[in-house]
Amino acid sequence: MHLIKRLKKYLHTYLPFTRAGIQAAMVFRTNFIAWFVGDIVYCLVMYYIWLAVFNASGEGMMNGFTMTDMTVFLFITAMTRFLTDSDGSYDVGEEVKDGNVAMRLIKPVSFHSTFLFTEIGWKLLTFGLIFAPVVIGVEIYKYNAYGEFSLDIAAFLLYLVSMILSYLFSFYMNVCFGFMAFFLKNLWGFNIIKSSILRFLSGAIVPLALMPGALRQVLEWLPFSSLCYTPVMIYMGKYSGSEAALRLAIQFGWVIGFYLISKLIL
Repeated sequence: MHLIKRLKKYLHTYLPFTRAGIQAAMVFRTNFIAWFVGDIVYCLVMYYIWLAVFNASGEGMMNGFTMTDMTVFLFITAMTRFLTDSDGSYDVGEEVKDGNVAMRLIKPVSFHSTFLFTEIGWKLLTFGLIFAPVVIGVEIYKYNAYGEFSLDIAAFLLYLVSMILSYLFSFYMNVCFGFMAFFLKNLWGFNIIKSSILRFLSGAIVPLALMPGALRQVLEWLPFSSLCYTPVMIYMGKYSGSEAALRLAIQFGWVIGFYLISKLIL
């Protein structure tokens, strides 16, 4: 009973930040649409690049990936990255740069939770507008390719769990990175470098399954595969039940690890 009361008090304190996040997303909807259209264009460019690669290779499959698999991978990865990317490093960095972080620190609320619940507002709106259309479009594409509906409900539910863990990891990792602004003053350039490196290490550009053996194993155990690769591979049914459970456990471990690191740094 005491735990329930604490939970209600916690939600009562931070849900207004979620409502503020939803309102901010609606105000800046043009920016939201521009980012989404940009990701769709990126997917189309990558599709034709991989189509050229498969045609040039003369093989119908590369390390367990057909061209159909690669198409699904590209669009589900783009959607997953769009839904799980966190602006924590940018937000913290900007508040440090302009001094507003001082006001946030003296308020009787959790520093992390105010950022987290504000972002959740953005994510809820994004999820509602993007998730269903993209998933339905991908499943229609798979139906046209295979001649049957192939959505695995169990894998889909595990994908949702993995995507939540992916977002939490992304948030706490970016908050840790954002604290560098206390020393570097401005993180704009470093954020661009970070995003480029993470896009590669997370398997968002090239699936980790296509990497050389030793490099692939290292990247799969590093935290960055939790961002995109793990949830997308679960969605596609590329992991067995035990392997999916292992990957979820790894994701959960990195979430806890970076949460503790962010608390320690703060």
